[in-house]
Amino acid sequence: MSPSSFLGQRGALRRSTALVAPAFAALALLPAPASAQTVSDTTLPTLVVRQPMSGRAETAVGGLPSNFTPADTATISGAEASAAALLTSDTGSLIAGVPGGAAWGAGGVSSLPAVNGMGADRVQVGINGMLFGVACPNEMNPPLSFLNPAMVSKIAVYMGTAPVSVGGDYTGAKVDVTLAPAVFTPGDRITVSGFVAGFYRSNGNAYGVDTTVRMSNSDTSLTYTGGWAKASDYTAGDGTVIKSTMYETQNHALSLSKKINDQIFTAQIGGQFIPYQGYVNQYMDMVENKSFFANGRYEGLFDWGKLEGNVFFNRVRHTMGFIEPDKTGDMPMDTRATDMGYAIKGTVGLSARDVVRVGNELYYNNLDDWWPPVAGSMMMSPDAFISINNGQRTRLGTWAEWEHKFDGAWTGLIGIRNDTVWMNTGDVQGYNMMMYGADAAAFNAADRARTDFNMDGTAILRYQPDQSSLYELGLARKTRSPNFYERYAWSTNAMAMDMIGWFGDGNGYVGNLDLDPEAAHTISFTATWNDPAKKVWELRVSPYYSYVVDYIDVNRCTLPGCLASQPNNAVVQDNFVFLQFANHDAWLYGVNIDGKMALWDDDNWGQGQFRGSLNFVQGQRTDGINLYHMMPLNGVMAVDQTIARTWGTWTNSLELQLVASKTLVSQVRNELETEAYALLNFRTSYQKDMLRVDFAVENIFDTNYDLPLGGANLVNYRTPSMMGSSVDWGYPVAGMGRSFNTRVTLQF
Repeated sequence: MSPSSFLGQRGALRRSTALVAPAFAALALLPAPASAQTVSDTTLPTLVVRQPMSGRAETAVGGLPSNFTPADTATISGAEASAAALLTSDTGSLIAGVPGGAAWGAGGVSSLPAVNGMGADRVQVGINGMLFGVACPNEMNPPLSFLNPAMVSKIAVYMGTAPVSVGGDYTGAKVDVTLAPAVFTPGDRITVSGFVAGFYRSNGNAYGVDTTVRMSNSDTSLTYTGGWAKASDYTAGDGTVIKSTMYETQNHALSLSKKINDQIFTAQIGGQFIPYQGYVNQYMDMVENKSFFANGRYEGLFDWGKLEGNVFFNRVRHTMGFIEPDKTGDMPMDTRATDMGYAIKGTVGLSARDVVRVGNELYYNNLDDWWPPVAGSMMMSPDAFISINNGQRTRLGTWAEWEHKFDGAWTGLIGIRNDTVWMNTGDVQGYNMMMYGADAAAFNAADRARTDFNMDGTAILRYQPDQSSLYELGLARKTRSPNFYERYAWSTNAMAMDMIGWFGDGNGYVGNLDLDPEAAHTISFTATWNDPAKKVWELRVSPYYSYVVDYIDVNRCTLPGCLASQPNNAVVQDNFVFLQFANHDAWLYGVNIDGKMALWDDDNWGQGQFRGSLNFVQGQRTDGINLYHMMPLNGVMAVDQTIARTWGTWTNSLELQLVASKTLVSQVRNELETEAYALLNFRTSYQKDMLRVDFAVENIFDTNYDLPLGGANLVNYRTPSMMGSSVDWGYPVAGMGRSFNTRVTLQF
């Protein structure tokens, strides 16, 4: 919400806030604390989540309605993502700033997004239409790790009742990222624009650069965007160095677009290089990750409607090992993954009230995962351990949806889609026959080919009686087939099981050839209220409920082979447990509330607004086991101030993050509880012409706290003492202490 004008209420706001504005301005000018811990920032960035246009359809070029945007969709703009680079180099953490959003703890640039209690593979991430399959047994290289925050042009987060046109093969949410879109400028003369920025964060001595350069005219757009970042281990609020949290990363993308009449053609290439990234909640670290992608996109307007399409290719080469001195040893693990596919969509305006969209898409993922032998090791030699051999996952999706405008207040949308998923993998082997032969022989003798015929459907009904209110009801069925490791991780050897799993809990995992796809049946309701001009206040409330049939969770194993998996029959190693993926019915419910309100509009103190959010989710299997990684009750309260003058624009923000204690934990995984905490953050920026300077103090009071979704600390591991104390089988990963951050941006 822009607070520049309040339509006649300005005088009243001045009088009612005459004391508030000077107080906040004085607070913003207080000097920073004299001392600070040296750590890198992990607190969530300030994100102003924009509610999409609702009610009457947005109109695209040529008069055709654009894609239907549900009222609970959250949007992060490119400017907001770029500003977040002051606080983090982890693009995945931006999702924690949207209603219902959270981030599973992982490496410094590789957190896994979660929305409304569903995370990891239940949240599908698309980048310019490209999809990325699992390319690591610990999912150390999720799709959002291929982008620095400043490279993002837009992120749209669609919830569990999104239209079928958004995508298939997910049950939680779809995160749609736009990278380097085509931008055309009037005339034939080439216009050059962009920015270069450098940042430093005291927390972990993190620093890096970001840049975007664009050359364009009326029919051609060439854009390069990229960035580099590096950080050391960060420090918690009590001064403890949290080991294995260092990283270095660089990402690049080059995009060329050409407009010919009513058609736009785009070609893009890019890549990533991560020489190392530590993982405090995994037994392994990333010691090299290289990727390359290429995609082509097309958009054209015709007499009958609009046609859109894209084709892409992606290759990832990934190696895990140990980064000294935090972890020592020799156990290389290698993966090679290839993704390719296409998607085509047609939009036809049948009448002034009716729009039909149809589409077809094909996605192919190939994975090889092998662990080279270790010389001199009896357990890890003489052969290479073949974890996934030529794993193949192909998905063919076809869908159709119909949007109808009943009258001036009611809009409906209904859609259906089918996704057929084919999966298979080749023969495997262990390091040696003695320790791994029986499992490998049983797996190789089994029929490993699987075909899933998945059906999705969505129905949305919207009522907007006026410009000040909107009500929307959504019903959906979403399905997801298992990934490679959920189905095909085959060894029940303790060491091999410890190497599988993206949950950061210290437990060992083995796959299950008999897994069924999970199907989430979700109902959601969203109500929004605001002043007619959306200048003074906005409020959005979104409750939801999901019943998931065949939710892919785990059972504790009875070894060997986990053939008699039982929920409460555990094999324990240092009080961590061995688990096998298994289907269970489950339910989740919750509510997200977010809103804004103007506080003052004053000639001396500028404009001020309050913003806040509250998120609640709970999930449980029907047998009473709590679902893993449910974010506890959490919220944000903040006051933002903007002063625009001839000498420049000054903005200030004072933000309070509140997180309740986490006590409803997954019993079957021995998930760790965490205590409640509150973090106070201050951010300020000054912009004059082409120069912008940002400064922030995160976690002002250097609070010591544990991350609710950070998993177990496996590096600072506490073993039992010789005095007979009980085994400490793990403790949570501590969050980051105080950090002083600065960023300087030069625009041109």
